[in-house]
Amino acid sequence: MMANQPIFILPEGTERYSKRDALRMNITAAKVLKDIVRTTLGPKGMDKMLTDSLGDVIVTNDGATIMREMDITQPAARMLVETAKKQEDIVGDGTTSVVVIAGELLVKAQELLEDGIATSVIVKGYRNAAAKSIEILNNVAMDADDRETLKKVAMTAMTGKGSDYAKDKLADLVVDAALRIAEDGEIDIDNINIQRISGDSVEDSFLAEGIVMDKDPVSKNMPTDVEDAKIALIKYPIELKEINTDAKIDITDPAQFEAFLNNEEEMIKDLVDKVVASGANVLFCQKGIDDMAQHYLNKAGIMAYKRVKKSDMERINKATGAQYVTDIEDLTADKLGSAGHVYVDKIFDHKLTFIEECENPKASSIVLRGSTRYVTEQISRALDDALGVVAATIEDGKVLIGGGACEIDLVKGLRAYGESVSGREQLAILAYANAVEVIPRTLIENAGLDTINLIAELKAAHEDSSKIGINVFTGKLVDMEEAGVIEPLRIKTQAIKAASEAAEMILRIDDMIAARNALNSSGPDESGNDASGMPPMGGMPGGMGGMPPMM
Repeated sequence: MMANQPIFILPEGTERYSKRDALRMNITAAKVLKDIVRTTLGPKGMDKMLTDSLGDVIVTNDGATIMREMDITQPAARMLVETAKKQEDIVGDGTTSVVVIAGELLVKAQELLEDGIATSVIVKGYRNAAAKSIEILNNVAMDADDRETLKKVAMTAMTGKGSDYAKDKLADLVVDAALRIAEDGEIDIDNINIQRISGDSVEDSFLAEGIVMDKDPVSKNMPTDVEDAKIALIKYPIELKEINTDAKIDITDPAQFEAFLNNEEEMIKDLVDKVVASGANVLFCQKGIDDMAQHYLNKAGIMAYKRVKKSDMERINKATGAQYVTDIEDLTADKLGSAGHVYVDKIFDHKLTFIEECENPKASSIVLRGSTRYVTEQISRALDDALGVVAATIEDGKVLIGGGACEIDLVKGLRAYGESVSGREQLAILAYANAVEVIPRTLIENAGLDTINLIAELKAAHEDSSKIGINVFTGKLVDMEEAGVIEPLRIKTQAIKAASEAAEMILRIDDMIAARNALNSSGPDESGNDASGMPPMGGMPGGMGGMPPMM
């Protein structure tokens, strides 16, 4: 009775890619994403202009920002984006390299698949090659324990990111800020805030002596300059709590109404008296401060701030030693922090609060100047990258030669390793080596130089010295250590790990099942392809609304 009756186990409209179709689709998506960000790599990389639905414009060549702002829907491409974000979180730089290497690994894997190499063999070869790559990079890494090396690392990270004309000064600010907050060889770069101010030039940027906060006191009548500051940090609102339940108060004569108001005022005054009794003369409140409370704080000569951001509260805690108080009843003198000078200053058209002369600050602020908002935003992203790589260098104490030099060492080492491995796995390891070569090739291409000849010259030069790299500004091969092109070891090792894991994960997918348009929600263009240039799922073999009939 049911011999010819189809049995559906998936909802109508579900689409499916199977085996090679699924793999081809994912590799194509990865290649498209790689090609988007590849042109931004290196000192000669180009910028991307991104606009959102509200019309806001971002101009950047920072890989993390580009991928964060793009509305990517293809699942495999989104996996690469998440991998790049993780690279940003762990190291602070190298996001473009991760996507470029992962995309190239997948392209090389597709060539092996077409030659009949099994996916499992490719995955095993890639995994062994990644482990060998980490070993090679650790062997060629150099020690870094001086300020000059840290400055070179910071300058390398900022090169080509819109800050070249001022990178010497900016690198000094980054290194000084990082060294100031270092604790037992560890650095939390969240304790360094970059305060952007449009107006004047980048050369006018400076490292504040303490914390800079984009706020001024809640009342214009409050003090704006306090010496020997005793600082209170409270999360408790200095205002009357709202009554959440329905309440009704019967007042039969004016005296009762006056008594009711006086009672509210006494409650507010009692809260302020607790602040005064603690000895605090500067108050930072994460919640609100009532108008009446502002009046009494002003009378007491207390400099008060409300609605302070959590991140600012944490930095003030690190800089001044002030302890968080969640209940105003717990505010006592021993919970207060100290600073020699707290004052309000106006820079261009911005009012800022400076908290300076702290005894042992573990938080700091960089005041970044720039002619326009777009300039300060772009350079701020460059500073974020520089802070990340300087922190990684201080923590690990290891660096690599940049300019494509360490990648050529990696290619040489991997090819020698591949020759020692027998069977088809050797082909996967050699393909991995060819994929890593995409970094120096891309640096050369983005500089508009002769890729074939320079790569050949670079490989020949590494027979004598492993420090030779490409000066993309002159097109010559130079000693990258003397040129000051140095990168943290952690950037390269993390990039290799992340790219390899992402490529392996995508290669292991042999089936994609999704609701209609889930993989192509951006919609097809006039040619029937979606935004990534791939045909919609329904037009591919394997698209289905259910399963084949069961016999």
